[in-house]
Amino acid sequence: MGIGSSIFLIALGAILAFAVPGGVVTFIDLHMVGYILMVVGVIGLIVSLLVFGPRRARRVSESRASVDPVTGERIVTRDSRDTGI
Repeated sequence: MGIGSSIFLIALGAILAFAVPGGVVTFIDLHMVGYILMVVGVIGLIVSLLVFGPRRARRVSESRASVDPVTGERIVTRDSRDTGI
């Protein structure tokens, strides 16, 4: 379940729990279904954020030092790149 579907379930549950009158459907409690959908949406949102949250790009820096054989000068090369998605 992604972030979008979790927000959709929360919104649908809130509509069923708070906006729909109780006597519309007699064989099912729409308020309870709304609360259940909101809880499932919140759990899905938390899980989605925990699973997909660490997938951000990280910056890796690397430096190398070498000595020029002609001049004897020390040369430092720095390289930075993004890793991840």
